[in-house]
Amino acid sequence: MNSLPASSSCNPGFASKQKERILPMRAIVDEIVIHRDKRGVVFEPLSSDVLGAQRNVHVVLTEPGSIRGNHRHRLGMETVVVYGPALVRLRDGQEIAERVVADGGSARFTIPQGVSHAFKNIGDRANLLVCFNTSVHDRNNPDTEPDVLIED
Repeated sequence: MNSLPASSSCNPGFASKQKERILPMRAIVDEIVIHRDKRGVVFEPLSSDVLGAQRNVHVVLTEPGSIRGNHRHRLGMETVVVYGPALVRLRDGQEIAERVVADGGSARFTIPQGVSHAFKNIGDRANLLVCFNTSVHDRNNPDTEPDVLIED
């Protein structure tokens, strides 16, 4: 299993500090710029130039020890902004990689169709996932296929 290290290349299309393409995976990880003050935190999950391509958005609060995802999308590309703490695991074909998002840290994962993904809250408080998908969500015909990457 590979770790997903940070890269030093810049991604001007997003409000981020760093961008990294996970090779041989097709997924991309961006470090998000977080603005903090005594009121809390603010970050921009997507830039305006990619926001228009999104057909679904959902916000997920995950309790400590709980797992989200454990699936892949057949059609849509999913972008997930994780506000940690979280363990993120991805599978592209036979390649598996993971990354820990620290408590109070944030990262954006751009996950192409067919790349499996799972998110586990590894902290002692709820974490946050802000998820965007290029496909419309249809409860009667979901775009997801199960693929367990993180077990309970």
